[in-house]
Amino acid sequence: MPMLTRRMFTCFSFLLLLIYTSAFAVDDHKTMAIGSSAPDFYLRGVNGKMYSLASFKSAKVLVVIFMCNHCPTSQAYEERVIKLTNDYAGKGVRVVAINPNNPKALRLDELGYSDVGDSFADMKIRARDKHFNFPYLYDGATEITSKKFGPTSTPHVFIFDKQRKLRYNGRIDDMEDPAKTPTSLDARDAIDALLAGKEIAVPVTKTFGCSVKWAEKRDWIKKATITWANEPVKLDTININGIKHLLESKTGKLRLINIWATWCSPCVAEFSDLVTINHMYRDRGLEFVSITTDDLSARDKAYKFLQRKQASGKNYIYTGDNKYKMIEAIDPKWSGALPYTMLVNPNGKVVYQHQGMIDAEKLKKTIFNDPLIGRIYK
Repeated sequence: MPMLTRRMFTCFSFLLLLIYTSAFAVDDHKTMAIGSSAPDFYLRGVNGKMYSLASFKSAKVLVVIFMCNHCPTSQAYEERVIKLTNDYAGKGVRVVAINPNNPKALRLDELGYSDVGDSFADMKIRARDKHFNFPYLYDGATEITSKKFGPTSTPHVFIFDKQRKLRYNGRIDDMEDPAKTPTSLDARDAIDALLAGKEIAVPVTKTFGCSVKWAEKRDWIKKATITWANEPVKLDTININGIKHLLESKTGKLRLINIWATWCSPCVAEFSDLVTINHMYRDRGLEFVSITTDDLSARDKAYKFLQRKQASGKNYIYTGDNKYKMIEAIDPKWSGALPYTMLVNPNGKVVYQHQGMIDAEKLKKTIFNDPLIGRIYK
């Protein structure tokens, strides 16, 4: 076969493969059509109970909302879903929410917009903190139910009539920001029409939000891991004046400072959590700084540890010969026991201090609740 023909054949074969793969992917997650029967399901709720389609058999209208924890748009609609549930509870309307996301398909930097992830355990925390008044079901492990519905983003609403035929799918309303007034209450209009026995004027609307984190997106995680592994790791020296400057300087960032040593078992045990937190929130204004108290003779050992942990933030080794001066410079109230962790806000004010191993979940909440970060829609 001539070279040109062989190249053309190769390109054509690749194009066919690409078209086939794309078609398969789209079909696999195709959104169910208006008039389709509601798919049955058997999913666990955050209250520990199992739910199926039959669990809502008495409802005149069934509203199924695909939502999650980490997505800012989904978060923006939480209060509206709670209110919708309350407003229609006495009219025979049931609301159920399903989390379609596979937690393993979420990059750490995507989690920077939340204090919790999308695991079942995280769902329990969010439901408790926000006082959800509707069943919140987990489908992230298998995504079998979600693939039957075919949500494109979170949130995505599917509304079924008494015969459990799909009559509406799309957005809740046309305004993401809860502080502003929507001009089109699409989901409510659809529910009202069904309760009145009328046709829904606009049965399909576009959705806006975070894409569903299907399990096959786990390749994103591998790519991110490779990227982080290739980031350079440095270990610079710092003295007393440098520490004072570090604490006093106003950088416009939220600075997380950890004092540690390679010979300190709790320090070593918690360090991965701190690196994870850095990867989660660094794009949103967090700066992670580590200061090792190892002797300069152990600098190479400390550096290799930081490399293994992929600690690409700012890392320092204390050069002074008096550790007690360092303790006083960092925090006069600190006893000196390691590890020691601080959070300094953009104005140079210490807003968090902890001696001993951190509680990673509590620290994430503290970081996320800082005015600099937090939810996009407060």
